[in-house]
Amino acid sequence: MGKKAVERDLADNEAKAFATSIRTSPRKLNLVAESIRGLSVASAISQLTFSKRRIAGAVKKVVQSAVANAENNHQLDVDRLVVAEAFVGKGIVMKRFHARARGRSGRIEKPFSNLTVIVRERKEKV
Repeated sequence: MGKKAVERDLADNEAKAFATSIRTSPRKLNLVAESIRGLSVASAISQLTFSKRRIAGAVKKVVQSAVANAENNHQLDVDRLVVAEAFVGKGIVMKRFHARARGRSGRIEKPFSNLTVIVRERKEKV
């Protein structure tokens, strides 16, 4: 007895990595994720390395984790990997209050995001 194994939701030539609770808004994170979609892994990592955005370092770690998953868990060729999908989800929102004039308060929201990166091994060029 025991649970049945969950079927893999990705194709055989794909690997996935995700990060939860990244401390930035989904809107800002999506700008960085959008810039690497469809690029080869090497060019995506180099673009993230020299990006001026603060959150690019966290995105780079997720891409490197997806590459490591592809290499170690699924035996894919690292040189032929492409960032197939990079999408952002909304996480929790911490709510804080800031004292304002005349006894009022201002609400401060500190949003978190989730990031999922899927890398795919492209076919060999003939």
